[in-house]
Amino acid sequence: MATRGNSIIKGVEIEEVINLLNRAYADEWLAYYQYYIESKVVKGIMKDAAIAELDQHAADELRHAGMVADRIIQLGGTPILHPKEWFEKTNCGYDAPTEFDVLKILEDAIKGEQCAIGVYSQIAELTQGKDIVTYDIVSQILADEVEHEEDLVALHEDITEFVDQIRGSLS
Repeated sequence: MATRGNSIIKGVEIEEVINLLNRAYADEWLAYYQYYIESKVVKGIMKDAAIAELDQHAADELRHAGMVADRIIQLGGTPILHPKEWFEKTNCGYDAPTEFDVLKILEDAIKGEQCAIGVYSQIAELTQGKDIVTYDIVSQILADEVEHEEDLVALHEDITEFVDQIRGSLS
């Protein structure tokens, strides 16, 4: 543990931050897998655009997991070591895809991003002005999660509009 680096943390318990980060770490791994598997099973109109988006988000979630793990270690903690604990510690959960339709997959992904936004907003609020390093990391991740939500919503709207146009031209 970096004792000098941790000496700048004021007004928040390091163990509480480690616990919150480990829960976020679990979320990131589950989000990574959810995006990964959804990109493999998605079906329907404009699925190639959805696959590209899901693959990019999977890569981002994996990068986030690394950022969070590094910070946990800097704080003197240990990232969750066994994947089964991800399900015990997760904030956002994991919903295995049951419907492979592109719109349903995107709706599930949007729900996940909205949960992540809430989680990282909470950690940012807790660490703002108290733990600048953690605050900076979660702010970066939060910005990515907001962008992910925007990308997914826009793609969902584009596909919905396209399907509505096709239906309109058939009637």
